[in-house]
Amino acid sequence: MIVIGVITGCLGTLVGAGGGFILMPVLLLLYPAMSVKDVTMVSMTVIFFNSLSGTIAYFFMRRIDVKTGLIFASATLPGAVLGTIATDYIPRGKFNVIFGLFLLAVSLLLGFLKKPEKQELQNNGKRIMKCEVQDRYGKVFRYSYNYVKGIVISFFTGFVSPILGIGGGIIHVPAMIRLLCIPTHVATATSHFTLMIMSAASIATHLSFSHGLSFLSKAFLLSAGAVAGAQIGAALSKKFNDRYIVMILSFALFLAGLRIIFLNN
Repeated sequence: MIVIGVITGCLGTLVGAGGGFILMPVLLLLYPAMSVKDVTMVSMTVIFFNSLSGTIAYFFMRRIDVKTGLIFASATLPGAVLGTIATDYIPRGKFNVIFGLFLLAVSLLLGFLKKPEKQELQNNGKRIMKCEVQDRYGKVFRYSYNYVKGIVISFFTGFVSPILGIGGGIIHVPAMIRLLCIPTHVATATSHFTLMIMSAASIATHLSFSHGLSFLSKAFLLSAGAVAGAQIGAALSKKFNDRYIVMILSFALFLAGLRIIFLNN
C-alpha cells in the first residue's frame, strides 16, 4: 500500500492531477468486492493528503494562484457534496463500466492531444480576470481567463470527482491549460490547491452521511506513501520532461480501462 501510494503521489503531482486516476484502477482491480462508496473514499482520502503535500511544495515555489484557486475551489464544493452523496446509489458493476470507459477516454486524451506551445493572453470580452504570478525562481507568468467558464468547469469537476474517485485534476488541469489558457506550471500548482479543498469537503460529506470507517486503514497507508511521493513529483516537475511518462501512463490506463470494463467476466 505504501509503495503504491509513493508511485501515485509522485506521478500524480508530476502531471498535476492528484493521482486519483492512477490509484482508482489499482483499487478496483485489487478489491473487486469493495463498495463504490468505500473505494472512492479511499481514493479521495489519498488525494487529500497527496494534494496537501503537493500544495505545500508548490507554495514554496510560489506557483499557486491563490485567488484563482479559491474561486475554483468554491465552485467545486457544491458539486463535490452532491457527487459524494450520489456514490451511495451507484452499483459496482455499472460503475466499473463507466469508469473503464472514462479511463479509455483519458488515455486517448493523454496520448494524442498535444500541449499548447504557448499560452494566449485573453484581453477582449467581459468576465475576464487578469493575473500575474512570479515564482521563487524569478519567472513571471502573465495570463487572463474567463472566470465564468472557469467556475462552470470547476463545478462539473467537483461533481464528477467523488463519483469516480479521481480527484478531478485529470479533468481540471487540461481544461485550465487548453480552455482557460492558464500557463502549465501555474495550472498544475493551482489545481493541487483546489483539489486539497475539494477532497476535504468530499471526505467531510462522506463522514457526515455514513458511519462506515472501514476504508480508513487502507487510506492512511496509501496516504503515507502519497505524501512522500508528492514531494518527489514536485521536485521532478522543475527539471523533468514528462513526455515519455505521459505516453507510458496513457498506455497503462488504456489497458486498465479494458480490464476494469470486463472485471466481472
